[in-house]
Amino acid sequence: MSLLPGVNTLARDYDSGRSTPEEAVSELLATIDRLDSTIEAWQALYADDAIDAAVAATKARAAGHRIGPFHGIPFALKDIVDVQGRVTTAGSKAWAARLSPSTALIARRLLAAGGVLLGKTKTVEFALGGWGTNQHMGTPRNPWDAENARVPGGSSSGSGAAVASGMTPCAIGTDTGGSVRLPAA
Repeated sequence: MSLLPGVNTLARDYDSGRSTPEEAVSELLATIDRLDSTIEAWQALYADDAIDAAVAATKARAAGHRIGPFHGIPFALKDIVDVQGRVTTAGSKAWAARLSPSTALIARRLLAAGGVLLGKTKTVEFALGGWGTNQHMGTPRNPWDAENARVPGGSSSGSGAAVASGMTPCAIGTDTGGSVRLPAA
């Protein structure tokens, strides 16, 4: 398993010129392509938009324009976080075609700070449960023992598995009853 540097390391690498958002997103998309058929962390991948945003961030940074502290940092959202015009399934087939009417505050803030949205990660149906499984939309596997199909736990299981496997340096999850704490453990 190849782990991409974390957010702080990526930001330092961007600032020093050792890496660019375009290079990071390209590497992540290759990692997702290689691993997600086994890990199954992603509900939706926005590859074309992520590449476009990373190219724009790379050009802006090269020109000396830094949008914010998160400029060019790739991230994922748990599939209960709305992004206007994108489907938010909340892990339910009943919402498989539900287009989000607006963008959630956390997503707006990350995007405004220059973040590059890679896509949305799987969740327990309606984020109700700490076990991490979803018989309808697919269950992410724990990247540390994917061959035995161990679940990563928590309704933020897709976000936890995506970060742990190096498919994204960070992901937003939610936590009511352990949904972030269980995958992190």
